[in-house]
Amino acid sequence: MEASPALSRIGLAGLAVMGQNLALNIAEKGFPISVYNRTTSKVDETVDRAHNEGNLPLFGQYNPRDFVLSIERPRSVIILVKAGAPVDQTIAALSAHMEPGDAIIDGGNEWYENTERRIAEANGRGLLYLGMGVSGGEEGARHGPSLMPGGSHQAYTNVQDILRKVAAQVEDGPCVTYIGEGGSGNFVKMVHNGIEYGDMQLISEAYDVLKNVGGLTNEELGDIFSEWNRGELESFLIEITADIFRVKDDLADGFLVDKLLDKTGMKGTGKWTVQQAAELSVAAPTIAASLDCRYLSGLKEEREKAEEALKLAGFKEEIGSVTSGIDKKRLIDDVRQALYASKICSYAQGMNLLRAKSVEKGWNLNLGELARIWKGGCIIRAVFLDRIKNAYQRNQSLPNLIVDPDFAKEMVQRQAAWRRVVGLAVAAGISTPGMCASLSYFDTYRRGRLPANLVQAQRDLFGAHTYERVDRPGAFHTEWTKLAQKSGSGVGALN
Repeated sequence: MEASPALSRIGLAGLAVMGQNLALNIAEKGFPISVYNRTTSKVDETVDRAHNEGNLPLFGQYNPRDFVLSIERPRSVIILVKAGAPVDQTIAALSAHMEPGDAIIDGGNEWYENTERRIAEANGRGLLYLGMGVSGGEEGARHGPSLMPGGSHQAYTNVQDILRKVAAQVEDGPCVTYIGEGGSGNFVKMVHNGIEYGDMQLISEAYDVLKNVGGLTNEELGDIFSEWNRGELESFLIEITADIFRVKDDLADGFLVDKLLDKTGMKGTGKWTVQQAAELSVAAPTIAASLDCRYLSGLKEEREKAEEALKLAGFKEEIGSVTSGIDKKRLIDDVRQALYASKICSYAQGMNLLRAKSVEKGWNLNLGELARIWKGGCIIRAVFLDRIKNAYQRNQSLPNLIVDPDFAKEMVQRQAAWRRVVGLAVAAGISTPGMCASLSYFDTYRRGRLPANLVQAQRDLFGAHTYERVDRPGAFHTEWTKLAQKSGSGVGALN
């Protein structure tokens, strides 16, 4: 049956700010859209906005049945509600009125296994299902996000024309691609958020060093970050950081950033990323350090008491002796290079986690294409994602970004500045856990031989775990304690 022209092309349920903005974005691109929310005032609010923002083809519906029936078949319905139980409740309410061949697209930050369960449940009812990561915040949702849809390829094909128009546009295409099967879209968005955690932590450390070692003012910091945003560090996070330093406090004197409580919130995607890295035996120390820092930031009262207790115990700040006679210009340039090198390590860890999961699940993720769709719309968008895309295009089985010839050269050129910054911070007593984790990752990964031989010897001594040798094949076990005593250098030999 020919769909009546009065029917909407797509529907969206869940009209908090992200949902409203995405719905308006879809309508603005010329696709008639039906919207629904359990709280009817949100529907009215969205309809008003559509009217005020250019008489957009957006139609409010006030119950699940009317909402579903107002969409042309095969129906595609985006839901944007809080992850977990609310998603299941919304699916239950809507799917009661849906027919085989219709599709549900969850745009929330969902745990990928929940999506895989829902795909199976939807299949049982003949429905198609997509778990779609959406990045870019409110602004991205309204004007062009990065979209990461995974699950039913047919469901993607049904809305591909809409998603390609709605997504952020970069010179090599829209920032959307079919990610892969199952919960791959959610997993990719989760790792994107983990990389984002690392990025934000590294930027905050650069700020800490420049402010407390370099003695830079907020005005100077704003100018420096603006300048950095015109070079290799050009990215959304560097750009907004420059803006943050310039905002004056409207409730008191000075700058607003200095009045903010130093406690970081989080939604859980960073924690999931670190847990998955551990499950898959993928080293992600920069992302893990950023998560630890968020935990420590939450202990505000404990930290204030620790500061007092250690002062009483005689702790002296070394910052004064480090900062005297500092060459500001050189410090600024060193921090820029340290930040860049550290960021490469953070992205490398995220990409390696994606590869490991892709192998485990058979998702066949295209890492170069993921870097491409992150170039616009999303929070970690950065100019150097283009270089990451090129690195994977040159070598699809690249084991680590650090060994791509271009990135390897850059790491080598920047390592002296990176070490100076970390050394300076350590001497001044300023913690740079993200930069230190990145540097340790680099230094561990680039060494052909590590002290892990000693750890294997210890494991063999106390647990008979056996070891391999560098000079002959096979597994070996040694009676270490007996042999040590025999040679007369057992425990107590130094006494």
